[in-house]
Amino acid sequence: MTTSKHRSRNRTPEALMYIGAGLTAVATLFPFIDRFTTTVLADHIRAGYPDYTPDAIDSAVTAYLAILSTVGVLGLLGWLGTLWAIRAEVRWARRLAAGLLTIGICFAVAVLTVRDTSGDVGLAPLLGWLQVLPCVPGLAAVVLWGGRE
Repeated sequence: MTTSKHRSRNRTPEALMYIGAGLTAVATLFPFIDRFTTTVLADHIRAGYPDYTPDAIDSAVTAYLAILSTVGVLGLLGWLGTLWAIRAEVRWARRLAAGLLTIGICFAVAVLTVRDTSGDVGLAPLLGWLQVLPCVPGLAAVVLWGGRE
């Protein structure tokens, strides 16, 4: 008879982290889709800077895409690293999740509130709220995480 070395653990936080990783991917890819479809970001920049030429607007959109994709990739690495830590049952997995959640919330608050030189928020609100979405399952995972470290 074999006995399992692994303790029984609540899988809900792990499932929530997969959901968070998926939402991070959506929040990362949507601005690229927006560039060629709804142009929410370009319209937001155009409204804040009516004197900008189309080339200047395109440059600003490209800069935002670079920033958002970098943050998105780092976010995905954070989710994957935390999932690895959970599966490896390392003692510091919960602290890692809480720390990365704090960073994610700070970023989401920043993109929703920081104003640029036009006086409006720098990132289009729709795209800002998309950055909040991955924080929801992250917060739920950290809160629902049971047991001791």
